[in-house]
Amino acid sequence: MAALSSSPSLRHLLLLRPRLLISPTCLAGSFSRRHIHGSRRLFSSASSSTLTYGDAVSTHGDADGVVDVNPPRGTRDFPPEDMRLRTWLFDHFREVSHIMAFEEVDFPVLESEALFIRKAGEEIAQQLYNFEDKGGRRVVLRPEITPSLARLVIKQGKSVSLPLKWFTIGQCWRYERMTRGRRREHYQWNMDIFGVPKVRAEAELLHAIVLLFQRLGVTSSYVGIRVSSRKVLQAVLNMYSIPEHLFTEVCVIVDKLGKMTREEIEKELISTGLSSEAVQGIIDVLSLKSLSKLEGSGVEAVADLKKLFSFAEQYGYADWICFDASVVRGLAYYTGIVFEAFDREGKLRAICGGGRYDRLLSTFGSEDIPACGFGFGDAVIVELLKEKGLLPDLSRQVDDIVFPLDEELEGPASGIASSLRKKGRSVDLVEDKRLKWIFKHAERINASRLILVGNSEWERGMVRVKILSTREEFEALTVVGALLVGWSGLIMTHETHQEGAVAPT
Repeated sequence: MAALSSSPSLRHLLLLRPRLLISPTCLAGSFSRRHIHGSRRLFSSASSSTLTYGDAVSTHGDADGVVDVNPPRGTRDFPPEDMRLRTWLFDHFREVSHIMAFEEVDFPVLESEALFIRKAGEEIAQQLYNFEDKGGRRVVLRPEITPSLARLVIKQGKSVSLPLKWFTIGQCWRYERMTRGRRREHYQWNMDIFGVPKVRAEAELLHAIVLLFQRLGVTSSYVGIRVSSRKVLQAVLNMYSIPEHLFTEVCVIVDKLGKMTREEIEKELISTGLSSEAVQGIIDVLSLKSLSKLEGSGVEAVADLKKLFSFAEQYGYADWICFDASVVRGLAYYTGIVFEAFDREGKLRAICGGGRYDRLLSTFGSEDIPACGFGFGDAVIVELLKEKGLLPDLSRQVDDIVFPLDEELEGPASGIASSLRKKGRSVDLVEDKRLKWIFKHAERINASRLILVGNSEWERGMVRVKILSTREEFEALTVVGALLVGWSGLIMTHETHQEGAVAPT
């Protein structure tokens, strides 16, 4: 040992010496180790492997004082397997945004209530989680993100140059009836463009949506994007001299086309005071599925829609989009082109949606800027990926397990783990377990290597390494002197070294 520690040529080197393969039983016998008796047991309400993204297992306590372990109705916990899926999806959101040259922004989830109370008749006004804070201010948990974005644009003022291309991934809250893919809280990917009045902005946003689908393995045979314009509905309302103040309420009702029967939609429209003739005219126009039938009608939106479809051909996503006059979106601030992505089998609600909102800023007392954007929720797309068998294998993966076989070696094992972590490897340092448990644990977490620190090896300045994929085993020579001054003497990249080779630390 003294010779090893005093050798300057070995101070920061690792020598790998491959040995014969041996079984876990033989491994256990080759070390002196402390036997651990008994086991620790953790309680759980259900095996996490049976849960899917956002699901919950019901557990109820009968005794007084027992806390219900479920999150509030309509919300979700994210255990590790669900969190891995969420992170994977959010990474795709971010990567597509960066590919499209968008910058990331964020906002508080708690906002002023006034930001979301815009026009009477909006369904969202009845779905707010709103309350008065301790300072007497009316606040909400944000139900959507676009108004927060608009607020930040106003706040930034002339300090930023147009166009702005911003994206965010944020949590939203709505107290509404829950359906498949719809909960009372969800995460939403938003992409928005400020300062581009032309249809190029909508074409870019649709390109981003298609890129995301393609990255997830979703094809145009699974998903389509319906496109229309609020100006189509506005033209019909003008034709029948319907008052401007009814526009928002009519939008909310006709946005339910496809979710309710035609008779139910007609009944709701008549209840707003519209004549039967006007209702019939609205339904007839919104049933159009061909843009060519609007040509020559004088509807202002036709030229913009034709330009958008021309761009779709040039971008290469024309097979994803189709004209559908029934798309109006339920929020009051949309002013032009609107769109929604849908699954072609019709099993799910809208996957995402958005459009142009050129006059939103003036509702907050600021000068309007041309703008458009979309919101893409996390819940529905996961349902679609499940439906199509496109969810990835996101099992836990760890590079190394470091295991001291004796209590007096816990210090050296800590140093070895620290050294490997500094080199960017994920390391699980485990103590107080049987070797049989360690091997099962390594399989559970898909560990690449097992590094065993035992007395007989350590006395010779060695540790034993097992490559778990090939079951190859070898001893690694550590430089005790280097370990003592900083635990930097151990490097484990066996695949890049031959027998007898030395690797700098």
